[in-house]
Amino acid sequence: MMSEDLYTSARHSMVVEQLVERGITDPRVIHAMSTVPRHQFVPDEVRDQAYDDGPLPIGENQTISQPYIVALMTELLNLQGHETILEIGTGSGYQAAILGKLARQVYSIERHEPLAQQAARVLDALGYTNIVIMTGDGSRGLLAHGPYEGILVTAATPRVPQILLAQLADGGRLIAPSGGEKGQQLERWTRRGARFKCETLIPVAFVPLRGKLGWQDNEWRP
Repeated sequence: MMSEDLYTSARHSMVVEQLVERGITDPRVIHAMSTVPRHQFVPDEVRDQAYDDGPLPIGENQTISQPYIVALMTELLNLQGHETILEIGTGSGYQAAILGKLARQVYSIERHEPLAQQAARVLDALGYTNIVIMTGDGSRGLLAHGPYEGILVTAATPRVPQILLAQLADGGRLIAPSGGEKGQQLERWTRRGARFKCETLIPVAFVPLRGKLGWQDNEWRP
C-alpha cells in the first residue's frame, strides 16, 4: 500500500500525462480530477493501480472507468455549478464524486446494491452532501428529480432510451456509450426544446447497461 504522499504524486502525474496532454482543458474538471482521491474508490487489492491509465475491476463484473474517459465525459457536460445531474451506473462512486465537485446536486442509480452501499459509504466518509445514491433500474432514469441539466450513462446501452432524453432539461446534455460487445461509440445528445441533436464522438468500451431498456441478463456477457 502506498503512502498518501505517493498517491497524491500519482494523481498529479495522472492529471498531467493522461488528461491535460490528451486535450482535457476545462479547469474545473482538471481541478476536480486533481483533488478527488481515486484510490479510495477501488478495492484494496488494486489500490496501488488507482491512477494507472485504464479501467479497474470493482466487483459484480463492473469496472471503474479509465481516468481519461471519466474526465472526457464530465467535460462534455460543460458544467457551470448550478446543475442537477443524473448518473446512471454508480459503480465505485468515483464518477459521482467528480460530478459532485462540479454540479449543485447529483442523483446516481446503481443496479447492484453492494456497489451502491459501498459507494455511499466512501462518499459519506469524504464529506459529500450533494450526492444521493439509489439502487434500481437506471435504464429508465429517475423521473422524480428531473428534469436534469445533465445525464451521464456509465454503461453501454443498445441505444439511448427516449425516456432518458425526455428527462433532459431544455439545453441539457446526455452523454452515453451506445452499442454492444462488438463496438460502442460515445454519444452526446443535446436538447433544444422538442428537438434533440446527437453527436458521435469516439469509440469506447464499457460494460453493458442492464435493465428494462438496456441489455437483458441473457444478452452480451462481459
